[in-house]
Amino acid sequence: MAIVPDDFFALIDRVDIYLIDQLARRQLTPDMRTLDAGCGGGRNLRLLLQLGFDVCASDEDPRAIDSARRLANGIAPHLPATNFRIEPVERSTFESESFDAILSSAVLHFARDEEQFTGMVNEMWRLLRRGGLLFCRLASTIGMEERMHPLGGRRFALPDGSDRFLVDEALLLALTKRLGGIFVDPLKTTVVQDQRCMTTWVVRKA
Repeated sequence: MAIVPDDFFALIDRVDIYLIDQLARRQLTPDMRTLDAGCGGGRNLRLLLQLGFDVCASDEDPRAIDSARRLANGIAPHLPATNFRIEPVERSTFESESFDAILSSAVLHFARDEEQFTGMVNEMWRLLRRGGLLFCRLASTIGMEERMHPLGGRRFALPDGSDRFLVDEALLLALTKRLGGIFVDPLKTTVVQDQRCMTTWVVRKA
């Protein structure tokens, strides 16, 4: 029986399982310059750094970027400090079309309103090169529509007690069409019983 080495589990600890799926299917590869937009505590960064990605990260929380820089210094010290920037997703200082892939994992549902949500999506699209991959994991109403209590402006109270900006299938389809994106995968939604719905939206810039 094959034995899985302990460092394998350390490598994938807390990494978004749907991001692992993109890596396993070679949709996301180390030769792609990649931005983790709204990196938070860096749960996906460690794996990308270990795999040799030229990775950048942004977050409006200085503590998140300080953590990302320290993580990079320990794994890939050759990466410049300017790869890690304190800034909101919707107001990026990175150059247009400078990334082959952009990740947004559990970020977009924290939008205050539709204006900020649209701003974040548009800005990530600006940064993406032609043929580039946009990977988003965000809360939605899909599969639990009757359980979400509308608060106005696409904000909803969720069964888990939180309130979030939620998308639905129609919005993601219309947004993909407006951007001129091409679906890499069909929309995939995980329904967490009595809590929330999380949708994975993966598109390529035509």
